[in-house]
Amino acid sequence: MNLLRGLVARPWRFAAEVSALLIAAVVAFPLYWMVLSAFRPAGEIESSEPRPWTLSPSPDSFRRVFGQQDFGRYFVNSLVVAGSVVVASAFIAFLAATAVTRFRFRFRTTLLIMFLVAQMVPVEALTIPLFFQMRDVGLLNSLGSLILPHIAFSLPFAIWMLRGFVKAVPEALEEAAYIDGAGRARFLWQILFPLVLPGLVATSVFSFISAWNDFLFAKSFLISDTSLSTLPMALLVFYKPDEPDWGGVMAASTVMTIPVLVFFVLVQRRLVSGLGGAVKD
Repeated sequence: MNLLRGLVARPWRFAAEVSALLIAAVVAFPLYWMVLSAFRPAGEIESSEPRPWTLSPSPDSFRRVFGQQDFGRYFVNSLVVAGSVVVASAFIAFLAATAVTRFRFRFRTTLLIMFLVAQMVPVEALTIPLFFQMRDVGLLNSLGSLILPHIAFSLPFAIWMLRGFVKAVPEALEEAAYIDGAGRARFLWQILFPLVLPGLVATSVFSFISAWNDFLFAKSFLISDTSLSTLPMALLVFYKPDEPDWGGVMAASTVMTIPVLVFFVLVQRRLVSGLGGAVKD
């Protein structure tokens, strides 16, 4: 009875909650289908009448994935690239956001506008120029050719987001720290850094996902040295034009998703507070 009264009194809230559940179901369905296809036997995957369930789950697709000789190496390469991008972009973005927020210098506004403009340029339009640049500096066929572009593409968003967190820290706190004898470096790392850490976590999530799922740069910059391939490139092993192994593709995609989920679980509390702080700002 109380539930019915609540629905009548707040119909818009009920409609919003139902809409949110429907949207969540639509977003989650491809993930469900991916995991389901990974456990389906080959006969069900190739069936002309697919069903949203399976009565005979099979780990054969995962056996083929982990049976690939270089799959572990691809996994490590992806971890190195994504981890390097997260650490480097967070470090640089923190210092840059502090600089554009706390200091007054010429062209500061122009620099901030350039960060926004950089976000508007599609990655595909820059792939060919980046290819020639990596070739000229000798970084082709190396993990550096994947790390550096992702750091560059993640910095504008990270700087803009962290700028709000740094700005929210009162300048009086900085002045009090200086009066107590703290130097600029001590204030930066022992006082300011912990206060903007939720924002760093939020930006790190986006940097991690972008670097972890990258296929375009890996396909373009890793030409001959297949030992440096990342997990998205490993999917090509199971995709053959004449006879694609969809079970292997889905199983490898499921394995790729696990580190992202683990990363989300580890940082979920700080991520929520970081996104909340960004919206509040």
